[in-house]
Amino acid sequence: MTLPLKHAFIVSALALLLSACASDYTFNSNLDSKKINDYFKASDVQLYEGNQQPKGQFAVLGLVEGEACQETRNDAPPQMAVARTNARRAAADLGANGFVVKSCFIIDEADTSCFSRAICVGQAINTPTTK
Repeated sequence: MTLPLKHAFIVSALALLLSACASDYTFNSNLDSKKINDYFKASDVQLYEGNQQPKGQFAVLGLVEGEACQETRNDAPPQMAVARTNARRAAADLGANGFVVKSCFIIDEADTSCFSRAICVGQAINTPTTK
C-alpha cells in the first residue's frame, strides 16, 4: 500500500515536527539562582500557630520576627501572611525547620518608614526530622 505524494509529505512533516520537540533545549535566565533559593527558603520552615503546636522535643534557636509594611496611604494594607512568611524566612536564616508564632499584630500608627505595618514574633525551632 503506497501513500499518495501529498499524504507522504504531510506524514514526513509531522514526523519532523515531532522529532524537533524531542531535542535537548537549554533555558537561560537573568534571574539569580541564589535569590530564588532565598525567596523559597521559608517553605522549608513548618509554621506552628494556634492549636497546631510542635509535637515531642524541639530545640529553640532564638526569637525571630517578620514584618509587612504599608509604605504610603495609597499602598495595599500590610498582610499578616507576609509578616509570617518573613518571620519563617528569618527562622530559616538561623537554620530552623519550624517557627512557633507567639504574637501577630497590626500597628496602625504611621512612622517615618511605614504608614501601617503587620508584625509576627515567635520562636525559631528545630524539630527532629523523619526520613
